[in-house]
Amino acid sequence: MSDYKINTKCVQAGYTPGNGEPRQIPIIQSTTFKYATSEAMGKLFDLEEAGYFYTRLQNPTNDYVAAKIASLEGGSAGMLTSSGQAANFFALFNLCESGSHIVASSSIYGGTFNLISVTMAKMGIDVTFVSPDCTEEELNAAFQENTRAVFGETIANPALTVLDIEKFAKAAHRHGLPLIVDNTFPTPVNCRPIEWGADIVTHSTTKYMDGHGAAVGGAIVDSGKFDWMAHAEKFPGLCTKDESYHGITYAEKFGMEGAFITKCTAQLMRDLGCIQSPMNAYLLNLGLESLHVRMERHVENGQAIAEFLEQQPQVAFVSYPGLPNDRYYKLAKKYMPKGGCGVVSFELKGGRTAAEAFMKQLRLAAIETHVADARTCCLNPATSTHRQMTDEQLLAAGIPAGLVRISCGLEDKEDLIADLSQALAAIK
Repeated sequence: MSDYKINTKCVQAGYTPGNGEPRQIPIIQSTTFKYATSEAMGKLFDLEEAGYFYTRLQNPTNDYVAAKIASLEGGSAGMLTSSGQAANFFALFNLCESGSHIVASSSIYGGTFNLISVTMAKMGIDVTFVSPDCTEEELNAAFQENTRAVFGETIANPALTVLDIEKFAKAAHRHGLPLIVDNTFPTPVNCRPIEWGADIVTHSTTKYMDGHGAAVGGAIVDSGKFDWMAHAEKFPGLCTKDESYHGITYAEKFGMEGAFITKCTAQLMRDLGCIQSPMNAYLLNLGLESLHVRMERHVENGQAIAEFLEQQPQVAFVSYPGLPNDRYYKLAKKYMPKGGCGVVSFELKGGRTAAEAFMKQLRLAAIETHVADARTCCLNPATSTHRQMTDEQLLAAGIPAGLVRISCGLEDKEDLIADLSQALAAIK
């Protein structure tokens, strides 16, 4: 499918049925797989042959969908995980161990920030956070002898900052390290980080890829372009023998195109078991088949809502990379010329009180913690996810009490604008 356009890949990639086989990806809802002899199964455990023996590691349904996502991103191999959080953890932990260090953008999803700064710190893995707007000198200064990966988000959730992928990729490669990019918000329809130098791409497939709020999941895609053996001393897990698999050296046996995902599956998925269910993978594939159509509407609606909000007297500021006066407009045009996503953040002048009044009046947009699916939803962090914080604490964290995040769905933009207009009118 490499010669086809991405619209065609959304529909066709990953699975090609043979004569008389199911046209739709089959749901292999089985935990185990039967073999005629112990010798045949043994070859799977030794990684001498490809196949399936237990769904905790791999499942055919999952692999079909992972192959589609890898094709969309232009990668060599992919795998599904139980959530986007699991995908980011696996991608980082596949390279790191106790004593390692990570360089990460400070503007990332709060759950991922906590994963890296708190949970992985308990594992002995340190991190230096840098501003996505840092200079090359500031970025280079963050690296240490024990740094093993660089991490950022294409469009950060919920700050909507845009990562300068080329800048971060060049810095990572200068130090012999891979760049991992979470590409959840733009999806490969609007941005393919591998084309700009990223080495590993992750997704919360729960968002636009699924697109209907039906199934939690994550994905990891390897570009197949990073030469692990050229930096073998930094990546012993990939470049030295794994005694738990009879002394296999992943980078030697599976090469640049297969080492990362094979180790991530055979080792981390084996031990941690964050597998996506086959049913969820099936639902994910249904979403992927219309992703290219839906993203165009999400962007159209996001742009319309951002432009509308920018003109409203009750609104203090609007953050959306598609606005010409947004600080990330030029970067967004470079990396995402077709647009980024449908998520818009804005602050109401009346603070927490105004946000509460606004949210109460919404009729079409639902109040949810979710983003990036077919239905429009809103969230005011000060009255929900960050409710325990004072207005002063919120401001210090860069989350004003009047901040509202709206995820524009697939409804008619005129209806969305009408809903927001009547809700804004309720603010005294």
